[in-house]
Amino acid sequence: MQTFLTDVHNHSKFSFDGVDILSDMLAAAQKKGVAFYGVSEHFDGDVAFYKKQPARLGDTENYFHTARHLQEDYAGVMNVFIGCEFSYADEPQVHAMYQDICEKHRPDFAVNSVHAFRGDDYWDLAPFYDKTGKLRDKNEVYAEYLALILKSLDAPYPYDILGHIGYAPRYAPYEDKPLYYAEHASILDEILKTVIGKEKILEANAANFSRPEVRVLDEAVLRRYYALGGRAVSYASDAHSTGSILREREAITTFLKEVGFTHVVVPCQGERIKIAL
Repeated sequence: MQTFLTDVHNHSKFSFDGVDILSDMLAAAQKKGVAFYGVSEHFDGDVAFYKKQPARLGDTENYFHTARHLQEDYAGVMNVFIGCEFSYADEPQVHAMYQDICEKHRPDFAVNSVHAFRGDDYWDLAPFYDKTGKLRDKNEVYAEYLALILKSLDAPYPYDILGHIGYAPRYAPYEDKPLYYAEHASILDEILKTVIGKEKILEANAANFSRPEVRVLDEAVLRRYYALGGRAVSYASDAHSTGSILREREAITTFLKEVGFTHVVVPCQGERIKIAL
C-alpha cells in the first residue's frame, strides 16, 4: 500500500523566525514527496498585545495573497493547505485578532499553541525567572504553562490542532529539564480529555521528538491520549527551513503505530482527511 506523506505545521519567512521563502518551502516539500503540506505561519497576538509589537502578527494580507496563489500553482501536484498558528493568550483582545483573521481570510486550518506567558516567550527564558532574576521552581512554571494550555482549548476562535504540548520544556534552563507526566497527570489528563471531547487533533511535533528530554513527555502524552480514546493525531515537522521538512517523521510514525494509531489526520476547512500510516 502506498504511503502518502503528510506534514502539517510549517513556517516560512512570513513567520518572524522563518528562514526560507514560502515558494522554496513548497518546492522542497514536493521534491521530498510530500502529498499533503500545511503552511501555518505564526500569528503572535500574545506578543503583539502585551509587548505592543503589532508586527508580530505578521504581514497578513501579503501572506494569504501569496499563499493562495501558490496553492493554486500546486493544484494537482501537491495538496497545499494554507493555515495559521495562533499563539494563545488569555485576553479577549487577542481572541478578537484571531477571530478577525479567520473571518476575513478563512484559513484552511489553524494550530492553537501556547508559546508565551503574558507575552514572554518560553524561548526567551523570561517565564522561568522571577523579577529578581532567580530561577523559579520547575513544577510551578510547568503547572502554570499547562493551565494556560487547558484554557487555550476553550478559545472562541476556530482551530483544529492543539500544537506542541512540550514547547516550554524545550527551552527550560533546569538541570533536570523534562516535564514528567506523573508529576502533572491530573491536568494533562484534563487537557487530553478536553481535546477528545472537543474533537480537536493532537499534534505529534518533530521539534519535540528531536529532543530526548522533551520526547519523554510527548511519548507519554500520546500513549495516554490513545488510552483515553483519542485517535485524531497529526504529524508536524514544525519546519522553519527547507532542511527540516519531514524531520523525525519515520521515528514518529513508527512510534504512533506501536501505540496503536492507524492514521494521521490532515484538517481542511472543517473536514478531516485520514491518511493511513
